[in-house]
Amino acid sequence: MTELAIVGAAETRRIGIVDDMSELELISEAARDALADAGLTLADVDGLATSYERPNLVANYLGLKPSWLDGTDIGGCSTMVHLRHAAAAIAAGQCKTVLIAHGESGRSGIGREAVDMQFTDLHRQFELPYGTVGPTTALTLPLTRYMAQYGMKAETLAMVPVVQREWAAKTPRAMLRDPITVDDVLASKMIAWPVHLFECCVVTDGGGALVVTAAERAADLSETPVWLWGSGEAYGEALISQMPDMAFADVFAQSGAMAFKEAGVGPDDIDHLMLYDAFAHIPIFALEALGFAKRGEGGDLIASRATAPGGRLPVNTTGGGLSYTHTGRYGMYAVQESVRQLRGTAAAQCDNIDVSLAHGLGGMFAAAGTSILSKHRKR
Repeated sequence: MTELAIVGAAETRRIGIVDDMSELELISEAARDALADAGLTLADVDGLATSYERPNLVANYLGLKPSWLDGTDIGGCSTMVHLRHAAAAIAAGQCKTVLIAHGESGRSGIGREAVDMQFTDLHRQFELPYGTVGPTTALTLPLTRYMAQYGMKAETLAMVPVVQREWAAKTPRAMLRDPITVDDVLASKMIAWPVHLFECCVVTDGGGALVVTAAERAADLSETPVWLWGSGEAYGEALISQMPDMAFADVFAQSGAMAFKEAGVGPDDIDHLMLYDAFAHIPIFALEALGFAKRGEGGDLIASRATAPGGRLPVNTTGGGLSYTHTGRYGMYAVQESVRQLRGTAAAQCDNIDVSLAHGLGGMFAAAGTSILSKHRKR
């Protein structure tokens, strides 16, 4: 597959509460800034990928006439999947410069179309009658099984938001920056047992965009290209009740294995991780499924402070969806931070970051996308 380089990247200038911009305006701002970062304009774009907002609508709004469109929308891992699809399209000669753009008014709802993602026909028939009415009552079900099977304590789970808040404290754009303790987490409102409020992601507005192209063009467009070494995508069961193992994210393992094989590296070669975290247990599931911790030991790894500032494996260095931002499809912001860490421009910059892995979740453990990125061109 053609080597893909990210030559431009930008988030919207404001994230959090942006109640005076529609979703299309958020996309437009991020897209123009990402293109400016690459030294390009909209006239240079011949490929477009978006999630949530339809790509033909976005193309029309931006005044684009692309030869390639990707509207894949499988939730929070869509950006990782767009990177994979863009690499394939560029390799096939279908386009040369792809703009991957995303914007969501997840908090304010400005210009937001009504989309009922949770209540599919299958869900209405087989899960809704039993009370799973959204992510808080569906995505949390595997956690109850995990805690019963492995004996993880509530205090261990609470360490996830505690540690990530430490990263957020170093990130001026993070929505929540005040330090918290395990006691604070356990004292916060119970949302869906055993998950407390501080173990749930924030709800925000914002957007981001990436500009990607083939290797032979990258040097002319960016002093600091970020290279896609490997990527993976996987699709699991449409209903969370049909997970083959409720205590293990098999779909994560599938996308991760694909990305590692394509990149030619393993977990020991990764310096930095951005893991989807709509709820505190999802990074734990990811650490285990991707091979960074043994089954049942992901929470202990975080509690040991290995992923905290100064730890050996920095994870979610913005504060993640729990503290930084979460507009609904978080994957874009995970990739953005991987790019910043590799460029050396992150707010909470870590030392010696050569290879970063960004991993996203789609739906209720129904899909996954994994991107392995580096500041070095693949050998």
